[in-house]
Amino acid sequence: MEGFLLQATIYLGAAVISVPIAARLGLGSVLGYLLAGIVIGPALGLVGSEAEGLRHFAEFGVVMMLFLIGLELEPRALWDMRHRLLGLGGLQVTLTMAAVTSGALLLGQPLGGATAIGMIFALSSTAIVLQTLSEKNLMQTPGGRSSFSVLLTQDIAVIPMLVLLPLLATGGGSSSGGGGGGHGAEPAGLPPQVGEVIGEPGTGNARADAAMKLVEELPGWGAALLTMGVILGIILVGTFLTRPVFRYIHAAHLRELNTALALLMVTAIGFSMSLVGLSPALGTFLTGVVLANTEFRHELQADIEPFKGLLLGLFFITVGAGVSFELLREQPVLILSLTLALVAVKGTILYGLGRVFKLRGRNLWLFTLGLAQAGEFGFVLVSFSQQQQVLERSLGELLLLVVAVSMLLTPLLFIVYDRISKRSRDAAGDGGPEAYDTVDAKGSIIIAGVGRFGQIVNRMVRAAGFETTVLDHDLKTIQLMRKFGFKGFFGDPTRPELLHAAGLEEARVLVVALDDPASAVRLVKLARKERPDLHIVARARHRVHAFELYAAGADDIVRELFDSSLRAARYVLENSGLTEYEAAAHQRAFYHHDRAALAELAQLWVPGRPVAENEAYIARSKQLNKEMEADLVAALDDHGRAEERDEDAAIAGPLAGASADGPDTDGRHRRQASRPDTEGHEPGPDPAEMSADVDAARQAEVYAESENEGAAEEDTPADKRSADKAPE
Repeated sequence: MEGFLLQATIYLGAAVISVPIAARLGLGSVLGYLLAGIVIGPALGLVGSEAEGLRHFAEFGVVMMLFLIGLELEPRALWDMRHRLLGLGGLQVTLTMAAVTSGALLLGQPLGGATAIGMIFALSSTAIVLQTLSEKNLMQTPGGRSSFSVLLTQDIAVIPMLVLLPLLATGGGSSSGGGGGGHGAEPAGLPPQVGEVIGEPGTGNARADAAMKLVEELPGWGAALLTMGVILGIILVGTFLTRPVFRYIHAAHLRELNTALALLMVTAIGFSMSLVGLSPALGTFLTGVVLANTEFRHELQADIEPFKGLLLGLFFITVGAGVSFELLREQPVLILSLTLALVAVKGTILYGLGRVFKLRGRNLWLFTLGLAQAGEFGFVLVSFSQQQQVLERSLGELLLLVVAVSMLLTPLLFIVYDRISKRSRDAAGDGGPEAYDTVDAKGSIIIAGVGRFGQIVNRMVRAAGFETTVLDHDLKTIQLMRKFGFKGFFGDPTRPELLHAAGLEEARVLVVALDDPASAVRLVKLARKERPDLHIVARARHRVHAFELYAAGADDIVRELFDSSLRAARYVLENSGLTEYEAAAHQRAFYHHDRAALAELAQLWVPGRPVAENEAYIARSKQLNKEMEADLVAALDDHGRAEERDEDAAIAGPLAGASADGPDTDGRHRRQASRPDTEGHEPGPDPAEMSADVDAARQAEVYAESENEGAAEEDTPADKRSADKAPE
């Protein structure tokens, strides 16, 4: 127990110290975990051989990661990926195997060993690549989707590779190699982890032994039927059984049972797939796809995510701890040469395939550099090849080190990608078959970005009779727009040539509605430089983004949640005792005060300095908040006193004329319609007064609605509009 606690303290302490440092340096969490493993392993010697066994356990984090990725994909989306799975992924594995095998043959390796080396180096790191793509928000880019397709194909390809390796053995496919007796070896076609998970023969796990022997003794067609049956069973269970099971567990109202059920699902599927010699990651991925349309999808993500992150971090630490620096010191030139040669060969093949499959610019470099390393399944194939006597032990240790070093280089390759992305911005290589659309129609209003924000702006402007030119870098979005009868053009709005082709010189207004905050700021700067007189309306993600857009030259800035928050606050006031007119007036006053405050605070904002560290900004912000609260309270008090005077006048009038004309029954009705009379009945208002009140409330409502849609300026007089000019 003490030994376990010591090891847990070492691993967790190394992660807590190194990962934040790596993140602050912009290196990413993966490199932080790898460096932590190097420090506690080869550098300080705090961990030893137990890191190898721990790595097999931590590889279950990869299984959980693919399960979560499957939850993000619907079956339809997976079907749409079929061409890249079979074409791009299949060609990458085949061509890389052929190239590496040929190189190994030239270096004097026998055919069996050379083929095994080709299999090992054809695979890339699913864990590192997908984790990095997620951190950098690149999963949904064309390069990210292509990388995922290739990684999924590689995970599937591991299965036939494990079946073929025993056939390549020089000493007989049944030999264990490496000193183990025949009973200690893993069955042909199963990865080394399977024995650890379900038990090796003779260890007391009799049911596991019987199941493994049954799989081994089946003929080829029987094994194929069993495999298909297991996959079909997983799909059927995920489709028909999960909902009633989840509802049954939810009835207990115990959060820990939901987590236990999610973990049970992942581990049981992984066990079932391993039992028949299939990849556990593939099985859990398919299950995730099946469950993507269920109402329990988000809960499963929340339950599995912490375990996935912890196990993946542990896996990366064990990879770093397993680097043999002694062998690296003995043969540094050979190991580094082999590693760089591997990256160069895979990179060349990936670059060529990327161009064939119409990847360009940043997406092409993301695909090329992201997959140029070897992967964690390389450790599995090397160990299995040694057991089957396909590879000698000394060669296996050398290959393990090359795999580990190439994985260590992956975060650095992503840093290279970041540098290329910032410098080129798709400037090179974009004139091929997938060139951006030619803009053949120009409107007086250019809308850059047609997501949820840009679509509403485009519809409202076109409904008013104005022509728009819509640009977006997402081809599927443009295609969907065209199906609904709206014309849009595919392209990157931040490219100057595309912006000019869209009619920047003649445009009256540019609407910047891009999702990426940095791209939005860059586009505003570009447009302001090219057209100093252009009116620019920009969407801001938050207050600091509004400051950046204001500094870049935007005229009107609309914060995403500001308008909807104002509307929600008005509803709260209406149901807290204020009349509709009072709530709308309060909303309008807050709106204008906040605009003026934002314009003033923008002058105090310092780029690159967190707002929490800007003393002048904080002091002025506090002062403005106090001024706003005092002004709004005073305005409500003034409105209340005015209402009281009106009510007194309405009551005094009929009383003054009562002696001559008798009681004025209509006088009582001139009180506020919302207040009941003394008898408890709801009095009927005077028709003329009711009409005036309704018109006033309706005007306030219309004005507030126009503000909430980001168009309050339309109701503001021209002379006052210039004084109120400030970010939304």
